[in-house]
Amino acid sequence: MNLIFRLLLVIIDAMHGPRLKLADVSELGFRVWPLDLDLNLHMTNSRYMALMDLGRTDFILRAGAWREMRRQKLGVVLGGAAMRFRRPLSPFARFTLATRLLGWDERWMYVEQIFTGPQGVACSAAMRAAFVKGGRLVPPGPVLEAAVPGLAPLEPPGWVKNWAEVEQAFAG
Repeated sequence: MNLIFRLLLVIIDAMHGPRLKLADVSELGFRVWPLDLDLNLHMTNSRYMALMDLGRTDFILRAGAWREMRRQKLGVVLGGAAMRFRRPLSPFARFTLATRLLGWDERWMYVEQIFTGPQGVACSAAMRAAFVKGGRLVPPGPVLEAAVPGLAPLEPPGWVKNWAEVEQAFAG
């Protein structure tokens, strides 16, 4: 199934499904279709990234952040990703994508996404994302607090503080 149809289903389900709190986990169910496969006849690496976009979209819509983003005319960009592939997802296998917000700092939101298939965890990832406006990063705290009044800050886990060091290593 093409991603546009999956996106439409995610949006429709998010509009009619239960609301999430920012500390909740979004779960989406999918199936591996033939267009998701690579030459090894399992889900291709790039499809994981595309489906993670859908997971984050569902989370943003269901947690209520979308309304505030529209009000402030904000976009969201991905600033980095760390992924670990553990097991393949075979053709027609059903799997679940779980998305949760790990926390945020003055620049970034940190998101965990896990694919679980018939044999257990297939892929786990940590993402760093930011709100943007006019080409500049917008601090996530005030945006999230406006979307969810009374929201307590959610400190990211200690390991994300090393993210900048990892990126510097790749900068060359």
